[in-house]
Parts: sequence; structure tokens; C-alpha cells
Amino acid sequence: MTFLQGSLADRDSWSAIGQCPVEKTMAVVGTKSAMLVMREAYYGTTRFDDFAQRVGITKAATATRLAELVDLGLLARQPYREPGQRSRDEYVLTEAGIDFMPVVWAMFQWGQRHLPNRGRIGLTHLGCGADVSVELRCAEDHRVEPGELGARLVKPGGGAH
Repeated sequence: MTFLQGSLADRDSWSAIGQCPVEKTMAVVGTKSAMLVMREAYYGTTRFDDFAQRVGITKAATATRLAELVDLGLLARQPYREPGQRSRDEYVLTEAGIDFMPVVWAMFQWGQRHLPNRGRIGLTHLGCGADVSVELRCAEDHRVEPGELGARLVKPGGGAH
């Protein structure tokens, strides 16, 4: 449970509809294919045909998802040209796309723990070989356990109201 603080505690006095970051993020990447394109981009896929094949969607759907993710700033187009071929675009993660990846890895981790046929792939820290998990941490680097999370209004500059 997340504890609402300050003026947020009175749930009858405000609505999150249209304002919630979860809602806004889902509007941006709320399709299965968008999430899988992001996964593939993080795995190093850059070429249109490879996205279509690895995500298992049509070329039309691939074109739509890639265009949406570019428009949203999660992917960027980079032109390339094979010898004797026409110029094409590769798709690479932007800083915003890289910042989004913990969302994808949290879904991966949840699936590993709670869905059938789990356990075949795990996340590993290449530096030391330890398992990797996604977790909430505060700015003081404390792990935030369930029941320790609060939500409050934040001023545009980052401070609390």
C-alpha cells in the first residue's frame, strides 16, 4: 500500500484521471508490442526487419510502433547505408529510453516470479556475476519496502508542497 500524504490524503477532493504518471506512461507504451520493441532495443536490436521478426509483429505494426517510440523520444533514428543499398534508418535507445528500461525489467522480474514456465532466463550483473533485481530505493539509498512508500505533491522544481 502507498500512503498518500498532505492534500493527497483526501481522496474525495481530487482525481488522478489524466494526471497520474502511470496513466500517462501507459498511454505512451501501453501496448504489448511497444514494450517488446523496447526490450529488443535494449538487447541491441536496431534494424526494422529484426524488430518485426524478434517481436513477432507485422511490418505495418513495426513501422507504427517504431514511429511512436521515436516521436515519444524513447528511440532515435540513425541513418545507415549498406554498400550498394539505399539509405535506411536504425533505431537506438535515447537517454529517455534507457531511463525507461527499469519498467521493462520490473515486468520481467515479476513474470519470473509469478507466471508459469519461469526461470529460464535471469538478469545478471556482468561486473560480479550476481543476480540483478529491480527494487525501489530512496535518495538516501535505503530499500523501500511495501508499506513504506508515500506519495506527495511535488513542486515543479522538485520540492514537496
